[in-house]
This record gives sequence, structure tokens and C-alpha cells, in this order.
Amino acid sequence: MALFSPLRDCQAWKDAGLPLSTASNEACKLFDAILTQYVTWTNDKSLGGIEGCLSKLKAADPNFAMGHAISNGLVLVGTGSSVSLDKELDLAVKTMVDISKTQPLTPREQLHVSAVETFAQGNFPKACDLWEEILRDHPTDMLALKFAHDAYFYLGYQEQMRDSVARVYPFWKPHLPLSSYVKGIYSFGLMETNFYDQAEKLAKEALSINPTDAWSVHTVAHVHEMRAEVKAGLEFMQCTETHWKDADMLACHNYWHWALYLIEKGDYEAALTIYDERILPSLQTSGAMLDIVDSCSMLYRLHMEGVSVSQRWQDVLPITRPHSRDHVLLFNDVHFLMASLGAGDHATTQELLTSLQEVSESPGENCQHLLAREVGLPLCQALVEAESGNPDCALELLLPIRYRIVQLGGSNAQRDVFNQLLLHAALNCTSSVHRNVARSLLMERDALKPNSPLTERLISKAAATHLMQ
Repeated sequence: MALFSPLRDCQAWKDAGLPLSTASNEACKLFDAILTQYVTWTNDKSLGGIEGCLSKLKAADPNFAMGHAISNGLVLVGTGSSVSLDKELDLAVKTMVDISKTQPLTPREQLHVSAVETFAQGNFPKACDLWEEILRDHPTDMLALKFAHDAYFYLGYQEQMRDSVARVYPFWKPHLPLSSYVKGIYSFGLMETNFYDQAEKLAKEALSINPTDAWSVHTVAHVHEMRAEVKAGLEFMQCTETHWKDADMLACHNYWHWALYLIEKGDYEAALTIYDERILPSLQTSGAMLDIVDSCSMLYRLHMEGVSVSQRWQDVLPITRPHSRDHVLLFNDVHFLMASLGAGDHATTQELLTSLQEVSESPGENCQHLLAREVGLPLCQALVEAESGNPDCALELLLPIRYRIVQLGGSNAQRDVFNQLLLHAALNCTSSVHRNVARSLLMERDALKPNSPLTERLISKAAATHLMQ
């Protein structure tokens, strides 16, 4: 990964209007290096990667409050751990807060500490309010912008995700470090709110400046996915692969998008090849939540299409099982459940469901636990019913919550696995009461995403059993 500007020292951060409360130039430069790698989704091996930089940062200034904020924030937005389950993380967050009270931090830095602490408590909306407070006065604070963007994504706050960037976009002049990446971040929010033309234009502007911008590639992949432009999507991913394949934190997800086009067109073997050669190896190396979600989602989609994924669930389960009691994101929980159901691990399935029920009964201010009772648990139970051969029960659980599933976060493309779950449940229903549900859902899907080969296959399946009459 090329760093496009020299790493900023204390004076450079001050000149940018974003002073950092440390006397260590090395700490300031390492903070910049970590921020850059976070935004570009790439571990820079020449710097030792994010983990290497974090270790050096702590050594350079152990009491650097913003160093603690970025370190803890990155663990938390990774959603693979929580302060309730990880004593080390809990102590790290408390240490950050304690350090912030012993120093004359700037108001901006104090807000950063408070936002990370609030996010750690599971109150994502309040954390976003604090990051937005920073951005009102400091529109070029990339850490606040990116943390807010990620949190809005987890909340399913699509318009906020878009507008958060729209408010600061004019301030990101071309000479500013990482400015082209703001185009990609903004383009994703535009795409998720169905401004496809504008999103594609902005993402391609970013790519014309920096072809290795994997997040902008990702936006364009989404645009083609949402428009069912399979041929164009495949060509785009093939033509750009050499530029984004080394963005190690996002490459797996971009390959997942590539595989979605193949599933859409019914080329299951090619999709499985991508899974076996790109997605599973990445998962086994990283254990990252995004890679877990990609693996589970892809296997479940193929399973619903009637494709045998053989023992692949057994490869995923050892990585998902330890997270069964996490309940950091409901979106993650549902994907862990796919793995335990797919692998036939009843004990892990029960552990996940029971522990989720428990946190839903005493949610406190945790936004995910507050949502569990009304949306998370019914969705989980629908998956269980579908896998138990009870499509009517699955349908009855899904229909009342289908327009609330967006609150679980993720992208429209990612959440489409739940739309497909609902469709397959409707197609397999036996009760006459549900006879016309499949037809209604298919008409709706065809209207919103015309020329979709997957939809056409499902319509043909429905017609074969006289459900389209």
C-alpha cells in the first residue's frame, strides 16, 4: 500500500486543525499510519500492519489518549469482542477513560474518548451523536467520520450514513490526506439509499485518482448487484482485481460480491470455486467478522438454491462457535446461527438462542439487546423453523418483521439473504392461507430488481407448482 502523504507529526496535525495531545512525533505519525490503514482497508506490511503500528504507538507514548481511542475503537468496530465478555478490552476502555481525566485534552479529543466509551456500552446511536458533534466543528476529522460511518452501517441507518458524509464532503479538498477515499465512503451511502448513478459516478472518480481504493470498487460492485447487471459486474471485478486483491481487509468481501453474480446467474460451481480458493482461506487466516458473515451468507444462499455445500459448514463452525455468546451485533448472531444449523450442531444453536434470550431480558442501553426481542429472536427462530422443515412457521415469523430487518444493519445486498429466506419459506408453504404470499413477494422482487436471473428461477419454480396463478 502506498501512503499518499508523509505521515503527520505533531505540528502537521496542529496545522490541519486537529491537534493531538502528545509531545511524541512518533506517536502522531503512528496514529496517522493506523488511521490510513483503517480507511484503506489494507495492512501496510512495511509499517508492520495495523497491529504492529498499535504496538509501536503504545510504546511511543503510553498515555496518548487518542492512541487509546483509535486502538479501542478499532477493536470495538470490528464487532468480534465486547467489554462484557473480554476483560482485557474492558480494562483497556477504562484505562482510556482514566487517562483522559488526567490530561488537558482538547474538546475534540474528549469527545472521541466519550464516543468510544459509549460505543463500548452498546449505545451506538449516542456514540454517533458524539462523533457528529466532532464533525460539526472539525469536518476533516477522518477518524470521527469513519467510526460514525461504520456505526451507522451496523444500525441500518442508511440515510444518516449518507448524510454524515454529505455534510463534510465540501471541506475535503484534494490536497488533504485521504481525501479521495471520502468520495468512496460517500458513494457507499448514496448507493445504499438507491442513488445508483450518483454513487457509481463518485466511486469511479475516486478510482480514477487511486485505482487501489477497494471500498470504491465495493460500491460499484453493489451498484451492479442491485441492478442485476451480472455481466457488467463480472467484467468490472475481473478488470479491477489486480488493484484490490491486496487490500487484505476487504478483498475477501469483494470476492464475495464476485461470487454473488455467479450465484445470481446460476453458476454454482464457479461460485464455490471462489469460496474455496478465496473466501474460506481468508476466513481461516483472519477470523474477522466480515469474513465470517461472507462465508455463512454465501453457503446459506447456495443451500437455499438447493446446492450441496457438503462439509463446508464444518470448516466454518470452529470459527463461529466461540462467538455464540457475543451478541455484539444481531446481524452477526444470525450468521453464526446459519453455521451451527448448517453443521447440525444443536448444542451451539441452543447456546446462541438461550444466551440471546437472556440479554434481551435485561438490555440496558445496548441497542442490539433492545432490538433482540422484537426482531433478532424472531429472525433466528425463523431460520430454525426453516431448517426444521416448517416453512409455514418460518413465514409467520418473518412477515411481521420483514421491514424491520434493516435495523439489524448490514447492506441491502447482505440483507437480501433474509429476503430469499422469506421467499423460499413462501414457496414451500403447505397451508392454503399462505398460498398467494409467494406470488406477491415475487411480483414485488421483480418490480424492484428487474431482469434478475435468480428471481426468474424462483418465478419458474412457483409457476411449476401453480403458485403464480
